[in-house]
Amino acid sequence: MSTTPETENTTEMHDGGHGDISVGVATAGTSGDANASATRITPGNALRPEDIALAVSRGTAKPSEDAAEFALRLGDDALVLAQRLGHWISRAPELEEDVALGNIALDQLGHARSFLSYAGGLNGKSEDDLAYFRGEEEFRSVELFEQPNGDFAVTIARQFVVSYYQFELYRRLTESTDATLAGIAAKAVKEVDYHRDHSTQWVLRLALGTDESRAKMIHGFKVIWPYVDELFRDDELTARLTAAGAAVEPSSLRTDFDRLTGEVLAEAELDVPQVPAASGGGRQGKHSEHLGYLLAEMQVLARQFPGASW
Repeated sequence: MSTTPETENTTEMHDGGHGDISVGVATAGTSGDANASATRITPGNALRPEDIALAVSRGTAKPSEDAAEFALRLGDDALVLAQRLGHWISRAPELEEDVALGNIALDQLGHARSFLSYAGGLNGKSEDDLAYFRGEEEFRSVELFEQPNGDFAVTIARQFVVSYYQFELYRRLTESTDATLAGIAAKAVKEVDYHRDHSTQWVLRLALGTDESRAKMIHGFKVIWPYVDELFRDDELTARLTAAGAAVEPSSLRTDFDRLTGEVLAEAELDVPQVPAASGGGRQGKHSEHLGYLLAEMQVLARQFPGASW
């Protein structure tokens, strides 16, 4: 995982009604070399996976137990989604979409590398240790990220929900008192803003297109919406981190999420699906049947050849 190329952020910012999000957060133990700083890629003190891995190896960035668990959650979400999106390369409905979904997958992989590198700093584990050498019950991804791709409209529905959720989360995390979490978020939020725009344009295109494309978009949201509720569930971990200023309660993101996604759905002439919420449990290691198959695909070679350079 550590040798996978990461896309640089070259997309323009799209104002989603929150104003300037090019924040300046305190760095967490970067090398001190300006040429190695993420600031040459993105404004502010955003951190790349390489910056975090270096700081962790030097002992200048070490998470608390709670921060490590929180980083693990977000890293697992991004890692699982990256694998799902990677399956679309060469299978998307347009060549340009092969590239777009591939780039989004690489962005998510970059987020995963950053969060997992930081989480591993608690116990001396690398991003690869956490990505490839944990069992299913040790993963902390929520069910939404684990859902199969389905057809293209299902993937777009999932990506639409994910991108609006992640944007609100990362936007708020740029103000974290944990400098490393803030630095990861400062880079990730710029990339996720592009993901929001991409998924929004596809929702509008499919919903307002042909009868068939509209039917598929409606079906896609019905498939995905049961898993939305789990994204916004608070627990003791998020309560402690919020009290310390290091994170935010997931429930506090729901109002903006509902408002902004609702505006797009209204423009697409779609209703918010009225479906029962799934039980969830991914944050506690209780996963859908889909995750095991995905991890097997992802981990088989790493487990067969431990220590190999990927």
